[in-house]
Amino acid sequence: MSVTNTGTITFHGQSMTLVGLKLKVGDRARDVRVTGIDLSPVLPLAASEGKARLFMTLPSIDTSVCSMETKKFSDAIQEFGQAIAAFVVSADLPFAQQRWCLAEGINNLTMLSDYRAMDFARSWGLLISELGLLARAVYVVNPDSIVTYCEIVPEITAEPNYEAAIAALRAVV
Repeated sequence: MSVTNTGTITFHGQSMTLVGLKLKVGDRARDVRVTGIDLSPVLPLAASEGKARLFMTLPSIDTSVCSMETKKFSDAIQEFGQAIAAFVVSADLPFAQQRWCLAEGINNLTMLSDYRAMDFARSWGLLISELGLLARAVYVVNPDSIVTYCEIVPEITAEPNYEAAIAALRAVV
């Protein structure tokens, strides 16, 4: 049975339903298979073992807010170099993610697609039932795979709190 949360987020003011078991601060992050831009299967936590991680989930990289958010986080995380792993998860096809990265010159974030079955979205409680997309959210996961920061942005068209997320990331590096 799926867990649903209604009213947690809105899209242009209209209440949306999130499906799945929501992660919260203190929870162990769940490693869920997603697809890399080369169509290979990826388990992001296993692939970044021992590092602090930043996870951003987006409805679609091809929207203005998602694109702007990804660029801002790409700039903000440069101070960490190889000390962290940063992941962007959306339902976009890997080809679209790769095209966007090449067009924008972004190479310090790992783009991951949940297009096949939305398993990541469900596992982290971020599947928007009405839209079939991931909610806009930001998580910081420490090297022990514990969630230390979580923001599910209440309005899908709004940006996250960049400063709070980066401060949380600094605290675990």
